[in-house]
Amino acid sequence: MRLRAVLFDMDGTLLDTAPDFIAVAQAMRLARGLARVPDQDVRNVVSGGARAMVLSAFDVDPLSDEFESLRLEFLDRYQHHCAVESQLYDGMSELLIDIEQANLIWGVVTNKPLRFAEPIMHQLSLASRSAVLVCPDHVSKSKPDPEPMLLACSQLDLDPSTVLFVGDDLRDIESGRAAGSRTAAVRYGYIHPDDNPDTWGADVVVDHPLELRALLDRTAWTN
Repeated sequence: MRLRAVLFDMDGTLLDTAPDFIAVAQAMRLARGLARVPDQDVRNVVSGGARAMVLSAFDVDPLSDEFESLRLEFLDRYQHHCAVESQLYDGMSELLIDIEQANLIWGVVTNKPLRFAEPIMHQLSLASRSAVLVCPDHVSKSKPDPEPMLLACSQLDLDPSTVLFVGDDLRDIESGRAAGSRTAAVRYGYIHPDDNPDTWGADVVVDHPLELRALLDRTAWTN
């Protein structure tokens, strides 16, 4: 099957969204008269979502009412600060242009809720270029379930085997593989220090977005 489309996870793959998450966490600490935590502490757990990031910034019982209050505040603050410092990863702009010039299509399949993902895509002028945006709001089961990938392929009217899914988390690779797509794991994303993308079973593992250029060559896409 020849490659027809490239689908990306959003956080840690297509976009470096950590600066906005970090800004929110630090602002919450500042509001409470607390010193900054190392930015890297928050960056290391971005893939774990708001829960993990709140726990990285505050010493609090995750089962407590205080934690839930902090989590909700984090999400509320992020709603107003989700597209301030986020940007495409180095090399990603060139890769997207290459994809488009190769007459391929690209889109996003993310576990990020639509209320955050959509404004970011618009703010970065990516919404009109992306052929599809699938968020948890659109499915009953999020990644690692294959449902988001299968929905994206259905909306694009493409066989999953003609699609490459790129992600920075094991859940991305599991979702893509279960859907019947080719998969690429990236080492540059939000990889926990104890995790290793080489063990996820992806078809290819890359250190930089531009390394994916080779896969855009039709002759490199074999069964």
